[in-house]
Amino acid sequence: MNIDQLNTDYGIPGNLTFATGKGGFPMIHIDNGKAKALISVYSGQVLSFQPATETTDLMFLSEKAYYAEGKAIKGGIPICWPWFGPDPEGLNRPSHGFVRNRLWNVLETATTADGATKVILGLKDTEETRGIWPQTFELAIAITVSTTLTVELITRNLGNKSFPLTQAFHTYFQVGDINRVEVLGLENTQYLDKVDGGVEKTQLGAVAIANEVDRIYLNVTNELVINDPALNRRIRIKSSGSKSTVVWNPWVTICANMADLDDTDYQRFLCVETTNAATDIVEVPPDGEFRLEVIYSIE
Repeated sequence: MNIDQLNTDYGIPGNLTFATGKGGFPMIHIDNGKAKALISVYSGQVLSFQPATETTDLMFLSEKAYYAEGKAIKGGIPICWPWFGPDPEGLNRPSHGFVRNRLWNVLETATTADGATKVILGLKDTEETRGIWPQTFELAIAITVSTTLTVELITRNLGNKSFPLTQAFHTYFQVGDINRVEVLGLENTQYLDKVDGGVEKTQLGAVAIANEVDRIYLNVTNELVINDPALNRRIRIKSSGSKSTVVWNPWVTICANMADLDDTDYQRFLCVETTNAATDIVEVPPDGEFRLEVIYSIE
């Protein structure tokens, strides 16, 4: 992708610019007075979001993250699609699908009536993707940067048969001290405990993190809140198109074994993921579409 051409076609003077970032990937820099954001065109991924009223980024982004073709970028909002987790068919295809390590296309940029900045990136099936997943599709991600951050993933089935879909916004939230963080809104909710072999359990009280956590919460449609006393903030998560939520933190051992994380990074992030996962499987009909959306706000 030619950066000069991207700026000519899609740049917004004083608001949105394209630049070559780490790994040679095209990056979108937004600073519209309401917030600053960084979006990687590779992976279609928000890497940074900071409202003008805040002193700390909403997102965690690993200093050891890979910026290389075929690798996922550790941090921000990776897109898991068209499956979440391991290959559902056991064919040794990549975990979390194949769009988080693809270069997306820039489809549209705009300033909205209320001064927000909107970016739409897209992907279509190719001979390569059909070799991995034999479906014809259009996928678009619409990112709206304002005092809040809105991310919408739109899946269109261009084939003549329906296909199943699991997916996620695998969001890494920056936190001040993982030991003091609570997730509110999941009280009395059933979840699958993947650390304990997928056993179904019931959440008692707020979610606190004191060891490795990898859970799929079921039948979740309400707003969630991350209470972060160390950073003196609350993050609100409002989702639509989702009936499941994943909470993940690798804790000490797994974090130390991940080459793209520092050994102590587990203390500085928590993933609370808007998902279609486990029993929350979407069936996208022929010529149909499905929309997954999340809105993040800080208070």
